[in-house]
Amino acid sequence: MLPSYVHLSASEWDQRIGDALSIAGDCRLCPRDCRIDRNSGTTGFCGATNTLVISSIFPHHGEEPPISGTGGSGTVFFSHCTLGCYFCQNYQISHEGEGRSYSPEELAERMLWLQGQGCHNVNFVTPTHYLPWFLQALRIAAGRGLTLPLVYNTSGYERTEPLHVLKGIVDIYLPDMKYGTDEAAKSYSCAADYAENNRAAIREMFRQVGPLRTTSDGIALRGLLIRHLVLPNRTAGSKEIADFLQKVFDPEDITIGIMAQYRPLYRASKFPAIARKISIEEYREAVDYFVDAGFNVLAQDEAGLDESFVIDFTKRKHEPLTGE
Repeated sequence: MLPSYVHLSASEWDQRIGDALSIAGDCRLCPRDCRIDRNSGTTGFCGATNTLVISSIFPHHGEEPPISGTGGSGTVFFSHCTLGCYFCQNYQISHEGEGRSYSPEELAERMLWLQGQGCHNVNFVTPTHYLPWFLQALRIAAGRGLTLPLVYNTSGYERTEPLHVLKGIVDIYLPDMKYGTDEAAKSYSCAADYAENNRAAIREMFRQVGPLRTTSDGIALRGLLIRHLVLPNRTAGSKEIADFLQKVFDPEDITIGIMAQYRPLYRASKFPAIARKISIEEYREAVDYFVDAGFNVLAQDEAGLDESFVIDFTKRKHEPLTGE
């Protein structure tokens, strides 16, 4: 099963990249709606310019089983972020901008390198604010033989207009559903409109790719796989998220990974409700919400509620290409 983007014609690539550049030119890439000219290098809320900045590129074996499989997921960790959570587990790249500049040509070569390493997919992590420029890289890579599915791994804070540009390009959407209420989103991510935009984005993603589909050995080929990070004191609104999904979708069509790796990193210690790790009981309660609703639940091993999911991005750099 070839990824959708390999079927795009030259004129279709021109149209998609042109549409993305137009959105960036009066920046509406995310719900922040900064309305600045990103194409000229001006920065808005996310802090990104018109140059790709990437922290690390490597085969990742710590994603959900359908994503990592046995060969790993070819992750591309983009720097900066549109959301800005005070508890961000990847704050070194999202808030502090750790990383280096890449040209579209260089990113294309890296994607082909990931394919050569046996990865099951190319996994773009927090790519929303770089939409036009990663599309340029993907076009180059596709022209040079890239045939891996593209995973769009996002905070879920999305506008549907940019998502329309990605129809027929992304095969696997991997969005977060971080919050079930806007009150919590406002308090911990300065995004009082998170839930509304997130739910609209989830609907659009599902319209484009449908339920998660895998190979006979469980490797994702196409579809929607939602993520939800459990926060202390029911702060994330897990039940509200489960209730929404059950109301809108057939539960059998929804696969959701419930994540347990929350740590009070970055500025989380300043907020009493999220200033500690989650308990096993809190994690089990959240998992039960989704299991009882009938969803396909990917739960983490409770014995793994340790530091194993925390990446130090100051030490994790890109792997060298042959000849580097």
